[in-house]
Amino acid sequence: MMKMIIAVIRPEKFEQVEKALAEKGFPAMTVSEVRGRGEQKGIALRSRGGPVTVDLIPKIRIEMAVSATFAETVVQIIREAARTGRIGDGKVFVLPLDMAAKVRTEEVSI
Repeated sequence: MMKMIIAVIRPEKFEQVEKALAEKGFPAMTVSEVRGRGEQKGIALRSRGGPVTVDLIPKIRIEMAVSATFAETVVQIIREAARTGRIGDGKVFVLPLDMAAKVRTEEVSI
């Protein structure tokens, strides 16, 4: 059985997360630049013209398909490498994955 892990983290923590995963034997991932907001509902910044509200904050989305055996390990690696202790550190989701098929080799993982 496989799991799909989706992590949404701070952009400045991506290199640490990528390195930590690779060092533990989990180099394969898909990465996207995304924008979103969590419970904080955006942030307020100060500029010359006064306060500016940024509703959607830049984040990095990491997607990984892993064996269910390794799902908790991967989640723990991401949490440790991405944590700053401040609001907006991100979130990790784990979903069941019914099948993964390689295009080139036609290999199927269930």
